[in-house]
Amino acid sequence: MKRIAVVNDLSGLGRCSLTAALPVLSVLGTECCPLPTAILSNQTGYDSFFCDDFTDRLDDYLAEWQKLGVRFDGILTGYLASEAQAKRIEAFLDAFQTPDTLFVCDPVMADDGRVYDTYDEALCAAVARLSKRANVITPNLSELSLLCGADYHALSETCTQGKGFSEIAALAKALLSETLHTVVITGVRHGDEISCVLVTREGETVVTGKRFGGSYSGTGDLFSAVLTGELVRGTNAETAVRKAVRFLEASIEESYRAGTNRNDGVNFQNHLEMLL
Repeated sequence: MKRIAVVNDLSGLGRCSLTAALPVLSVLGTECCPLPTAILSNQTGYDSFFCDDFTDRLDDYLAEWQKLGVRFDGILTGYLASEAQAKRIEAFLDAFQTPDTLFVCDPVMADDGRVYDTYDEALCAAVARLSKRANVITPNLSELSLLCGADYHALSETCTQGKGFSEIAALAKALLSETLHTVVITGVRHGDEISCVLVTREGETVVTGKRFGGSYSGTGDLFSAVLTGELVRGTNAETAVRKAVRFLEASIEESYRAGTNRNDGVNFQNHLEMLL
């Protein structure tokens, strides 16, 4: 069975981060090995929350994995709390990433053209470093703009008009390197549709789904989990992206029609069979 380490927080409520990745990767027939960066009572979109930062415990946690000689077929990283935490994750990669390990980085930093309040310049730089050593990255439009030094608002306005996919693809293509072979730009909104733009060395593909309501907690985590699980199993990137988009489309539609609070995440559990 393929083994995937997932670096993210564990939120008791909100259907995001590790609670999203664990069921998805399990249904895909892979072993999900959590590396918790923090323990939260609920995700931070709620009015209040309890958080226990695990940064200072990561060294001891990883030392036990090293004693066991654990090897991973894939590594997936998501939200990081601080530059110090990012440096520990870089050390984790130094110890556990091999030429045969697929490293997928979700470069969580911003949304709607705005860097998250908990992110400073040093942490954004650390996320950018992780992106450069990844094989696959899954930025949203805001994060792509940060990684490329592009004007988010101009790009977003073009996309709103149903155009701009070629500009997005060109920016993503400039990020490709000997290491980074796949970029998936997620959540590109236009009218009543939402698209992902897949860019590889072979070319680019736009995968579009219907848009329902606003944003929901955890959708990026669900997308990156499906993508990582499929790629580690040997699925080609386009098929993996299409599967993730259809899965999220069904999950979000049900949540929208049920009036689910965005902080509670999406009702993905009823659609896990789509991943079998």
